[in-house]
Amino acid sequence: MQLNELLEEFVFDLQVRNISKRTIKTYRNNINQTFTYLQNEYDIHTIEEIEPRHIKGYAKFMKDKGNKISYINSIYKSLRAFFKYCFSEEYIKINPMKRVGWQKDGKRVIETFTDQEVVEMLAFYKGRDFMSIRNKTIIYCLVDLGIRANELCEMDSLNIFETNLKIIGKGNKERYLPISPVLKKQMMKYERARAIYYQNNPMKYTNYFLSYRGNPLTVEAIERVVKLCGKECNIRENIRCSPHTFRHYYAQKHLRNGLDIYTLSRLLGHETVGITKTYLQSLQDSEVIEMGIITSPLMNLK
Repeated sequence: MQLNELLEEFVFDLQVRNISKRTIKTYRNNINQTFTYLQNEYDIHTIEEIEPRHIKGYAKFMKDKGNKISYINSIYKSLRAFFKYCFSEEYIKINPMKRVGWQKDGKRVIETFTDQEVVEMLAFYKGRDFMSIRNKTIIYCLVDLGIRANELCEMDSLNIFETNLKIIGKGNKERYLPISPVLKKQMMKYERARAIYYQNNPMKYTNYFLSYRGNPLTVEAIERVVKLCGKECNIRENIRCSPHTFRHYYAQKHLRNGLDIYTLSRLLGHETVGITKTYLQSLQDSEVIEMGIITSPLMNLK
């Protein structure tokens, strides 16, 4: 069966299963890139022709171009989902990805913001107008909740309570996060400014964060808010100033403060604790030792 036809059917299946638009877009792009390589390099146009060696050849091609192992593994993830679907629908008798192992990434070091950089970004939006207060609150939420950009866009006012809020994460999985007193105070300021701003234009959506026209924010809008903040605060050049970098900061800060990795995994909404371990691996040995002292059983005896 033709590759392009199967890809469209696979995408339709993802849509039916209510997979997020962002994930579908990533899967489509990764699989399309792979197909383009297979067609140009091996003249492959049907699903039956693909063998493990072809996938491994693409991985080598990507490594030779200087792509990171983590990026190649993200392509593997998309291909695994695609071929699993093709096998379940009996378009193929053998799943080629069964014989293609993950690329070994070694010890990943996740670079993130320093405390001082976060302090400066929290203070950047100073205006008393609605947009400035909204943008400041966005930065506060990213720092204190560690949520993904799309989760922040979909934050629902109906799911925000006095001391916690409900987040709908990947795969429509629900999780609850605490609202700290500092974040609560900033949210109260935002809610007052929002009520005044829309008093003559009733809100049509229950999304917590809205655009100046009253529409739900997009991921791209959140990224612009963060990028501008980082640029004006002169964040180090080697640090990617994005919403997800705040998520990295959130995870590493919690670990440094002594939070156990299993609780952190739940707060982040990770499917497995293995994903969360990458943050622990990124800490220096001296930091891990210091964490051990903070959480020492003898030091914390009552």
